[in-house]
Amino acid sequence: MKATGALKHEHEAIRLMLQIMEAACVKIETEKKVHVADVDEMIDFLKVFADQCHHGKEENILFPCLEKAGIPREGGPIGVMLAEHEQGRKYIANMGRALTDYEDGAATGLTDLVENIRSYAELLEQHINKENNVLFAMADRVLTEETQDGLFEEFEELEEDVIGRGKHEELHKRLERLSGTYLKD
Repeated sequence: MKATGALKHEHEAIRLMLQIMEAACVKIETEKKVHVADVDEMIDFLKVFADQCHHGKEENILFPCLEKAGIPREGGPIGVMLAEHEQGRKYIANMGRALTDYEDGAATGLTDLVENIRSYAELLEQHINKENNVLFAMADRVLTEETQDGLFEEFEELEEDVIGRGKHEELHKRLERLSGTYLKD
């Protein structure tokens, strides 16, 4: 599998989590309460799968390779992607704070949680579209098949080193379970 293909595949898992989180938002707004353990698992998925694993592959492996191939960081698509990764991290941190505020009885906890989930989802949908349709298309043009294969191997190593053996599969099982809970229809 090409490195860019692996990243696109991970985008689909992230998009599924965004759908689950939107369904959770609707439930929160309807019931005026939140199932804390589920939302905590959703936030953890974003931290580990989307950020540490997926964005880690991009930031530590793909982007430096693209820079070497002549795609600029500053004033180019890589810089935009990095800025969006940082903005996403802020939304994830805000989700965690809002969930804690809710547990502590703060009146704004639910509103802040839903607002940050939806802002994150909007950011990530646009981000994924840019990567899939612009940056990865550029990568496919400038990187050889051999380079892509090498990147894919590096992705596998990073995954094992950063999140641990078997964790990727565990996160996909969590995704399936939460999908069954929130996306029943």
